[in-house]
Amino acid sequence: MKKLVIICLVILFWACNQTKKDTLNVKASPERTIADGEHMDWVIGSWQRLNEEAGKETFENWKKTNPTTYTGIGFTLQNGDTIQQELIQLMKAKDSWNLKVKTPNEIDWTTFKGIDYSTTHFSCENTEIEFPNQIKYWINLDTLHAMVSGSGMEIPFKFKKLK
Repeated sequence: MKKLVIICLVILFWACNQTKKDTLNVKASPERTIADGEHMDWVIGSWQRLNEEAGKETFENWKKTNPTTYTGIGFTLQNGDTIQQELIQLMKAKDSWNLKVKTPNEIDWTTFKGIDYSTTHFSCENTEIEFPNQIKYWINLDTLHAMVSGSGMEIPFKFKKLK
């Protein structure tokens, strides 16, 4: 009888431990942090702005650093020199995708809170800054679009993917 109790306790302990390991694996698995279809993979790649002023070239490069974070860099060249640059992060936070932007001369990131998103677009806003107050990105076929707006002004961006 004593052997039977010990075997039952060992099996019970092993089963409980196995359930705990399975639960931990589910929580630790980065693939399970967002639902299927809740990704922004369409931003990944190197993009060149099509509607730029003459004499300038603007680019954005995006990569996926983990299932809930995309990082990018945007920069504008004029006569081969970088005249503008910004770092970009798109991150899933609970129920929205937030966008963070930082230029090299800024100490802190400016955060734009996600207000709308799908598998083909996202919109973010920050009403506490002067401009822009809203940033939108969307994909249409093979063209990446962006719009920065605020204070009655809108600046459209249209990008083609570089190969």
